[in-house]
Amino acid sequence: MKVLVTVKEVAELADDFEVDGTEVDDRYLEYDLNEWDDYAVEEGVQLNEAGVADEVVTVTIGPERAEETIRMALAKGADRSIRVWDEALEDPDLLDVETKTQILSAVVAEEDPDLVLTGVQAGDDAFGATGVALADDIDFEWGAVVNALDMDADEGVAHVHRELEGGVEELTDIELPAVLTIQTGINEPRYASLRGIRQAQSKEIAPKTLDDLGLDADAVESDLKLTDMYEPESESDAEIFEGDAGETAGKLADVLREKGVVQ
Repeated sequence: MKVLVTVKEVAELADDFEVDGTEVDDRYLEYDLNEWDDYAVEEGVQLNEAGVADEVVTVTIGPERAEETIRMALAKGADRSIRVWDEALEDPDLLDVETKTQILSAVVAEEDPDLVLTGVQAGDDAFGATGVALADDIDFEWGAVVNALDMDADEGVAHVHRELEGGVEELTDIELPAVLTIQTGINEPRYASLRGIRQAQSKEIAPKTLDDLGLDADAVESDLKLTDMYEPESESDAEIFEGDAGETAGKLADVLREKGVVQ
């Protein structure tokens, strides 16, 4: 069984940063593996270690800079990686779900996986729709917000627990091929060992362009435009009460009375 895991590099802001138009300069950004994708990678690697999966392949849409993040996934146990990038992908302000779905669908057609694992959402744009949109586009069965997974490879069925609203969990069986969006907490992502880091240097990261995937520039056209970016103004300032417990409790009571919260 082949497992394909989508991996995204996300940017994290420094404590102090400046916005210039609709961008934040790279000097204020640090890049890392998307938190939800980290759990998806771990789930794929565990399936491999359990003898359920024969190969774990990651796919990333990102520039050459993203290879550092990709190597992190390889160091944790993925077998090889695919990195998709093209000059046409540099023009959009951000890649919308439709664009990512088209690209990932083309990779699925090429790789023919039995199981696709994605993170529930990304830590930067927080769209949370790519996995389900991908499943619909490639006509795979799917399960969203999966927080426990038990594979029956012989029967070709994934037994999954899904997290629903209100703390409710659903247990359902999903036939392969399938797309599962993985929730944080499903496992404990491992740290990359020194041995894994060394081995990752020799593992394959295959670069792909849109043309390699049979796509053209029209695939990245989007109605979604980034029109503005700004740091929201604080609506109120925090007041810190100093002193011992009695003094601070008294000051807090005075404020609550002033606000009409207590009499």
